[in-house]
Formats: sequence, C-alpha cells, structure tokens
Amino acid sequence: MRLDKLLALNQISRKKMKQALLRQQILVDKQAARKLSQNVDTGLQEISLEQKSLQAPSHRYYLLNKPAGVLTANKDAEKRTVMDLLAPSDYSSDLYAIGRLDRDTRGLLILTDNGPLGFQLLHPQYHVQKTYYVEVNGPLNNSAIEAFERGIIFHDGTVCQSAQLTIHQSQHHKSSASVCLSQGKFHQVKKMFLSVGVKVIYLQRTHFGPFELDPELAEGSYRPFHSQELETIKLLLEKTR
Repeated sequence: MRLDKLLALNQISRKKMKQALLRQQILVDKQAARKLSQNVDTGLQEISLEQKSLQAPSHRYYLLNKPAGVLTANKDAEKRTVMDLLAPSDYSSDLYAIGRLDRDTRGLLILTDNGPLGFQLLHPQYHVQKTYYVEVNGPLNNSAIEAFERGIIFHDGTVCQSAQLTIHQSQHHKSSASVCLSQGKFHQVKKMFLSVGVKVIYLQRTHFGPFELDPELAEGSYRPFHSQELETIKLLLEKTR
C-alpha cells in the first residue's frame, strides 16, 4: 500500500505526515522516506514514525499457473475466473491479477492485494520484461527474428517495441519459440506472429519481470510466494523510494 495510506490507517493526519516527511522522521527499513506515495508493506519492511513502529495487515502474494479457458477477472456471471481457483480461506475481494492473460493463454499470473505493485510492474516507464513460450502452425526463420527486433507494425498502424524472438524448433507444420517483450497490448503476441505469417496455437507466459513460472506448479494450482520471491518484492518496493 501507499505510505500515506498506511499512515492514515495509524490515525496520522495529512498535515503531520507532510511535516514528518520533511523532518525525515518517517523511516522505512531505517532509511528516511522520500515521498508519501511510495509503496510499502509492513509484512516485509520495518516502518516507523518518530521511532514508533507502524502496523497494518501485510499484503498477500500468490503465484498462479493459469490454465486455458479461465478468465483473468475477479468475477464473471457465466465463465470461470482465476479467483474461482482460490480456496475460500485465501480469497479476498482486494486481490487482483497483475497483467491479464487471454482466456486461452496459460502460465504465470501474480495475484496480490498490493495495488501500487501492479502499477510498478505494468507501467511502460519501468520496462518490465515478460517472456512467453509459443507454438505456431508453420515455420519460423531469421526474417521473423529480424522483424521482431525491428518492431512489428500492425495493419492499423500500431507500432510494437523491439522484441527478442528465440526459435527453439522450426518445421513446416509447427514451430516453437520464446518471445521476450516489455509491452502488453491487446492480443499483442498473437498479432505479432500473424504479421510474420503464422498463427499461435499454444501460448504460455513463463516469466514476468524477475518472477518465473514454477515448473512444479500444475495448471490451475497456486501457492504463496516463497521467501526468495518475497525478497524480490522487497527490492521492488525499495525502488519506489
């Protein structure tokens, strides 16, 4: 949550927040806070005001292996959503998915109730890389690699940023590859491959920034973040100072 929200939960007035910030009396892991808008988590960081510890419920972080056929949404009147995969004890109305996956796309999805974290991982200014494993219905060659590197241009004039395409196997009827990019336009990966003459028949997100799909996590399953992943979250929070 934002630092100012945490302070408000601890009954600190806006005026006092600003004064304490200027006087460097708000500490986050013993370092003076620089702005009230920075993202914090009392479950991962020590936060204090005038040497008094501030508390709030710690955030939740889940790593989910999304199966095909499930919507990246909090609720839907007809279709199953990723939130329906959670046990009742783990569900919260404050949870949301960082970066949606299409209904037929599988793979890594982060669920959290830390709102500012989603902004940090999705906003173009942070250039967070996402990697997908892809299977297509035709051959891939060096010309596709070069086109992805230059930046694909769609028929409507939309220009994609440079992306890294790595071909694993290329055959006349089927090829496999990985693509790494930092954008997230609607159906972008599918449209990029269509632009080089092949159709995506299987799509799975394997990496989202520093986070990697757990190979031991079955499709439709999820787990809380491991300690190393929580340390990564902590490092991301420090970048917002």
